Amino acid sequence: MACLHDHSCEDHDCSSDWSLYKHIDIPKVSALNEAVSGSVKSVFKSWDQRLNFSGEFLASNEGDPELIVFIPFTSDVKIKSISIVGGSDGTSPSKMRAFINREGIDFSDAQNMQAVQEWDLAENMQGVLEYQTRYSKFQGVGNLTLHFPDNFGADTSQIHYIGLKGEATQLKRDVVATIVYELMPNPSDHKTHAETGGGLSQV
Repeated sequence: MACLHDHSCEDHDCSSDWSLYKHIDIPKVSALNEAVSGSVKSVFKSWDQRLNFSGEFLASNEGDPELIVFIPFTSDVKIKSISIVGGSDGTSPSKMRAFINREGIDFSDAQNMQAVQEWDLAENMQGVLEYQTRYSKFQGVGNLTLHFPDNFGADTSQIHYIGLKGEATQLKRDVVATIVYELMPNPSDHKTHAETGGGLSQV
């Protein structure tokens, strides 16, 4: 299900919401059926650059609009929602299917496997739509595979931006561990009565 922002991005720091960008292992991101090898890496960028169409983008091979995008993370994440900004003139993907923690999925696998979740997409040229996940199913995600089986009628599909909103669970665990450690008494921080000179003095 898609939803619109319920706030003005001028008054709200949306870039901090789409926090998973910095947890994507971009050098290991890959795609199947991309017209230009490695171009998929260009669609992962900061929120404020999502409408920058002047640079490289992901396009499928001519005559075949289907795409698969493999997204590994540097630590396990929880994914709350996904944003897709596609191309114009019918080149935007019209459907998205997600698979979690499955490497090496090809088109045959994607067509025969049950996706964790599927969405019907709208053309999102302004970058204001986001697609909510079934959050309980998107926990402990080490890698995400997105399958785009079709578009809005063009011979090729184009994607300019993929945004992922959520949190990195590994970072959260580190923070919790630090807090617990600080709450535990450290013997070296608590001198004994004798060590602090509080014992009986000798004449």
